[in-house]
Amino acid sequence: MRMNGGLPRHDEPPNAPHVPRDDMIDNENETLRERVAELEKKVLDYGDEVVCLRSTLADVLRRLNQLESLRSYNQNVGIKNGGVVRSQSAQAANNFNSLHKEAVRYRPVVDANNRDPVRRVLSYTPSTLPQRRAVHYQSTGSLHSDSPSSSSVSPVPTSPSPSTTPTSILKSPSTNTNLHTAKRWSSTGDFNNVPANVNTAPPSRLATKSMYNLHTRSQSFQNHHSSVPKLGMRDASYNEDDGSLRMYIRGRPVVLLAPSDVAENYNISKVAPPPQSKLKLDWVYGYRGKDCRSNLFLLPTGEIVYFVAAVAILYNVEEQSQRHYLGHTDDIKCLTIHPNKMLIATGQTAGHDAREGRPHVRIWNSVSLVTVSVIGIGEFDRSICCLSFSKSDGGTLLCAVDEANDHNISVWEWQRGDKGHKVTETKCSVDTVIACEFHPIDRNVIVTCGKSHINFWTLDAGGTLYKRQGIFEGNRDRPKYVTCLAFTQTGETLSGDSNGNVVVWQRGSNTIAKIVRNVHEGSIFTICVSKEGSIITGGGKDGRLFQFDSNLQPTGYEARIAEHLGGIRTVSEGRGSQLLVGSTRNCILIGSLSTGFSPAVLGHTDELWALCAHPTTAQFLTAGFDKIVQLWDSLSHTVVWSKDIAEQAQSACFSPDGSILIIGCVSGRWIVMDSETREPYFVHNDGVEPIQVIKFSPDGKCLALGSRDNFVYVFQVSGDYRKYSRVGRCAIERRRRKISPSLLLLLGHSSFITHLDWSGDSQYIRSNSGDYEILFWNASTCRQIPQTSQMRDVVWASNSCVLSFPTIGIWPDDADGTDVNACERSHSARLLATADDFGKVKLYAYPCSQPKSLCHTYSAHSSHVTNVAFLHDDTRLISTGGKDMSVMQWQVV
Repeated sequence: MRMNGGLPRHDEPPNAPHVPRDDMIDNENETLRERVAELEKKVLDYGDEVVCLRSTLADVLRRLNQLESLRSYNQNVGIKNGGVVRSQSAQAANNFNSLHKEAVRYRPVVDANNRDPVRRVLSYTPSTLPQRRAVHYQSTGSLHSDSPSSSSVSPVPTSPSPSTTPTSILKSPSTNTNLHTAKRWSSTGDFNNVPANVNTAPPSRLATKSMYNLHTRSQSFQNHHSSVPKLGMRDASYNEDDGSLRMYIRGRPVVLLAPSDVAENYNISKVAPPPQSKLKLDWVYGYRGKDCRSNLFLLPTGEIVYFVAAVAILYNVEEQSQRHYLGHTDDIKCLTIHPNKMLIATGQTAGHDAREGRPHVRIWNSVSLVTVSVIGIGEFDRSICCLSFSKSDGGTLLCAVDEANDHNISVWEWQRGDKGHKVTETKCSVDTVIACEFHPIDRNVIVTCGKSHINFWTLDAGGTLYKRQGIFEGNRDRPKYVTCLAFTQTGETLSGDSNGNVVVWQRGSNTIAKIVRNVHEGSIFTICVSKEGSIITGGGKDGRLFQFDSNLQPTGYEARIAEHLGGIRTVSEGRGSQLLVGSTRNCILIGSLSTGFSPAVLGHTDELWALCAHPTTAQFLTAGFDKIVQLWDSLSHTVVWSKDIAEQAQSACFSPDGSILIIGCVSGRWIVMDSETREPYFVHNDGVEPIQVIKFSPDGKCLALGSRDNFVYVFQVSGDYRKYSRVGRCAIERRRRKISPSLLLLLGHSSFITHLDWSGDSQYIRSNSGDYEILFWNASTCRQIPQTSQMRDVVWASNSCVLSFPTIGIWPDDADGTDVNACERSHSARLLATADDFGKVKLYAYPCSQPKSLCHTYSAHSSHVTNVAFLHDDTRLISTGGKDMSVMQWQVV
């Protein structure tokens, strides 16, 4: 055969058929492309398998670490609160063997009624990464975790001891000293007169609150510290003649009388040590779906990850266990998963403290809960609202959007250096930005959307971002908001908008390829593309889920969640055919389009104030401004029942036998209802101001209500706590002689009631008010007892009053009177817990009668903590958040 007039080829037979060379090349290229496509598919499949294997292996190592730590714990466990350390016994060995068998079982049977006490061990290694200043415990379900975290199914840690306080300071001053000679008045200023040889710690930059100092703080400080008050923390003084202590709040003197058995030997300069008991975050109730998006994902370990307040939660629904990442210092606003499915990035908002609470991004390992990197400290202005890892290059880049006025978008090489390297930053949009996502196929392509816009960004080799704005055809197609983003398997961008439309954008272009109109009534808040290529959309207003095929043709599968659970906020893939759904009313649901959805996590949607523990069972009740009352079981971590009372709730109380529940409302109403059937028995009005506090007398014969109208109302109780008749309202008799000698006025507190307590014999009431008054009342006559010295030795059934002699030490330096929202004494009268305006839960030894009292401080809430309550057996403490709408369950260890 001749080619172009040349000689015959030696490798061809003389009679070979004539085949054009171009066709042969095309056929070979097509075959090659098919083979490459098959190989790419296999590589992706193998990649998924590798991720699962890595995660499974890490989970196995985590469980082995639990067992090793558990063995160490059982060998060293001792009796709490000053007990003698016990040697290892045969019973301890038997307990360990039983625990070992239970721990290696992959899916243990959960029995809420016979559940073993939760056990924890300490697992951490030193880290130089910035962490919270408050007390934390490492995840006992982690591999040598170096970031603050917790696990609700791990053994109890032998927590790191508080920061060492010099022994000479903790001891009472010797009687041979000259501190108190020749004077009957002493003050906290005497604490400064410590001898020069006292081994006090030198001033250190670790004492400040800056985020920089957090980098260098030792691990014991990162995870736990005892709050050592400043020397001379307040200008308090003690009069030894009458046994009275005078302290000042906002310049106003508050005089507290010491009990007779304390007054004689009371030393105001003594420093009270912290309690030996500590708290461990056991469970977090709630989810932030009200105003956050794309924050619910399934991990290869079988856990779902989400957040509320300042806690990232890893929840295994099948095993009914939680682990917690506690590295943040304020509200978490966004969350994204690395392509390897093991690393997680979370971004937070600006906090209360201008230095410690600066917005930043934390990247951490979801298996070990180790903080891998902290980026953006000092770089963001307000809060991080969107995060996304790059997909096409294995997640080497991280994109973040700041909620500042310019909504700046920045791209980070997060693995470069300790703090990451910012590649570029530019103004994203003058309007609100709702979502940002790296393109899963096209390298260095980012898509953002928000109010009236969708933008396509390209990051060039020089680190510059170029923007192309999406083009809508006419005003009819331009929505008020582009609310969500997703990508098809072929690389097209999908967007949902406030008109209920789904828009398909051409790959590599900023033009529309297809529009599916009126998919939902109202906004589409989420679009999920499954592994099989089907597309699921969720409506924020209609609460519906619709499924489409890859060509956006309806498949006929749809579902709707219950109206009281809210609209659809986010949807992601779960196990098998299951879907994970986050709602706008802070609920998480699990199910499928064919079988329906059931709630796995429930929460509140507004500020929480009402909290009370059941007197005989491991249950507690919460209520707030969302008008929802919920009874929780602390063992099964579930809602027993929920009821809409159509009133904003401010306070709550169980009857002594737990059969009756009373809810105090903002409107001045209070509702008496059955705690099991939720049937209301009685609705009464006492004024138009909120009912701040409600308490039964210890004998159950009387009920006291503290109102914001400055009065305490007392009622007589009968008929199995179902009938109430007013005894009166507590008032002070004052005659206005200038007006008329016979004119008698009955006045209550000079400000609103904040707290009250009953005496142990049910004869007296102690109350605090908003202007720092402490008044005592005769419950039978509803009249004030002006001689406070008569009340100094009264035994009180509770200690909820923040202003009392046993609670002197809970007040911080320069307190303004509103710093401490609530306090609660344990039933054993050994512990005192407080809730404050700085998002902290503190644990003191009771009584806390020294102005300088050490405590354990815990952070998980991101807003003011509104209330705390011990359960009936003192094994757990419950705290409620205000704006963060969360409920935290702490175990006392």
